[in-house]
Amino acid sequence: MALRARALYDFRAENPGEVSLREAEVLSLCSEQDIEGWLEGVNSRGERGLFPASYVEIVRGEAAGPPPPHSRYANLPPGGYEPAVAPPSYQSFSYSGARPAALQYQHSQPSDDDWDDEWDDSSSTAADEAPAPGYYGGGFHDYDSSRYRLSTPGSYSTTTSSTTTSSQAAKGTATVGRNLNRFSAFVKSGGEAFVLGEVAGFVRDGDKLCVVHGPHGPEWQENPYPFGCTIDEPTKQTKFKGMKSYISYRLLPSHTGLQVHRRYKHFDWLYARLLEKFPVISIPRIPEKQATGRFEEDFISKRRKGLVWWMDHMCSHPVLSRCDAFHHFLTCSDEKAWKQGKRKCEKDEMVGANFFLTLSTMPGAPVLELQEVEAKLDAFKSFAKRMDEGVLLLNQTVGEFARKQASGFKKEYQKVGMAFKGLGQAFEIDQQPFSGGLNLAMSFTADAYDAIGEMFAEQPRQDLDPIMDLLAVYQGHLANFPDIIHVQRGALAKVRESKKHLEEGKMEPQKANEIQERCNVISYATLAEIQHFHKIRVRDFKSQMQHYLQQQITFFQKVTLKLEEALQKYDTA
Repeated sequence: MALRARALYDFRAENPGEVSLREAEVLSLCSEQDIEGWLEGVNSRGERGLFPASYVEIVRGEAAGPPPPHSRYANLPPGGYEPAVAPPSYQSFSYSGARPAALQYQHSQPSDDDWDDEWDDSSSTAADEAPAPGYYGGGFHDYDSSRYRLSTPGSYSTTTSSTTTSSQAAKGTATVGRNLNRFSAFVKSGGEAFVLGEVAGFVRDGDKLCVVHGPHGPEWQENPYPFGCTIDEPTKQTKFKGMKSYISYRLLPSHTGLQVHRRYKHFDWLYARLLEKFPVISIPRIPEKQATGRFEEDFISKRRKGLVWWMDHMCSHPVLSRCDAFHHFLTCSDEKAWKQGKRKCEKDEMVGANFFLTLSTMPGAPVLELQEVEAKLDAFKSFAKRMDEGVLLLNQTVGEFARKQASGFKKEYQKVGMAFKGLGQAFEIDQQPFSGGLNLAMSFTADAYDAIGEMFAEQPRQDLDPIMDLLAVYQGHLANFPDIIHVQRGALAKVRESKKHLEEGKMEPQKANEIQERCNVISYATLAEIQHFHKIRVRDFKSQMQHYLQQQITFFQKVTLKLEEALQKYDTA
């Protein structure tokens, strides 16, 4: 009987020799023996290749049907979520079938703002250092890509192969192997090298990041000097005698009180540096670039709002707000000093694997149990999946409602107004003195309905637009966490492997303990970032919902006032 397995999670092949899987898919195995945590098999589409052993479960003596009802994802269709067909979306009162730009926050791409002037040739952008962004379709269906997939338990298990050499098998000489997939987030972030003790360096006091054990678990140590920063007065500037144009934004940090001016490319440069430096922190995404229409008023206004949200999340983060590159970005006003500071930031050695050296826990902080960390990661994965679906649904609903207000509601109210006006004009044919008051009241009513239609068209800018901007910010955060959790999963896998070697007498206790201690540091940082995400989520959605309801109340009060004014005209008619 052929060996079979059922896929527990989606997996997307990233390298030659790998094969993609879909959750609940049944596969034929070439062998039950894994090779460094990978199995070889054939998927339901007849494609043969390698896939992580922890992504599947062996089917023994049972029909390979769909998962049992009590499975965590028993309510999902067998093929997983497919992208929903989005209704026409709303953006700056331009109605097309495209998703609003507010929801297209992504790694920036070089399409506007020159990069050759005022910069070193070696300058890099987020587009250079990050994977090309795909269209964010919402839902955890998108997590089947390398950027959007939440890693699964033990996804980077490195079980020792049966071909282990005799020298490795000797007592106390076994080592934890390196991952077969060298393109995983765990490897690229430097997490693997850190956990295996392959990095060392001197960490300045200013670079040290402390994670404390708060009442709800690990938390980032708060910034003792919190501050904010406003972004306003976007103005069009030119250079080269008017041959080059760009938009400049005025930034005013509260802790310095000194204004600086920044172009979009400066935001993009900082974003790229932050992505490189902080692999276990969710960097808020900057608004997308745009090749055309960069100087249109609606686009400039929407970009500024996106940058305001970005700045708020940067200043609110206990770690990002104290980053040297961010401080340089906010305070430097001299061109020569800017270039020097920029080069210094680009030569920062505390990036990649060295970044993990800057992390530390408070003395006496408890060692987190692997099972506890796994449970919290699973809980966050389930939460993020549901939140992602809810964000997508709300965005579609709000976008459709805004479109109706801006076109449908406006037209309907104005149509009613025109009907009242037509009847009033018919009444004016009668020249009897006692009908004059009624005629005026009918005309006023027609004008009132026309004005209410205009009010409906303008209202989304006050209440629905801010909601869509907020949803865009959080779609960016939700898309960041899969790689962060991937790093954590990889670290946990290394600890499990070291424990196995220890039980078999192949590794010294001291070495196994060191691996666990380094994994514990990553666990503290990951859980601290999740905790921070929940804190700002509660803060932001509470504030935004209050704003939305206040705007709705004010709007309908204005509508009521218009109708009451019209009603009073009939009292004196």
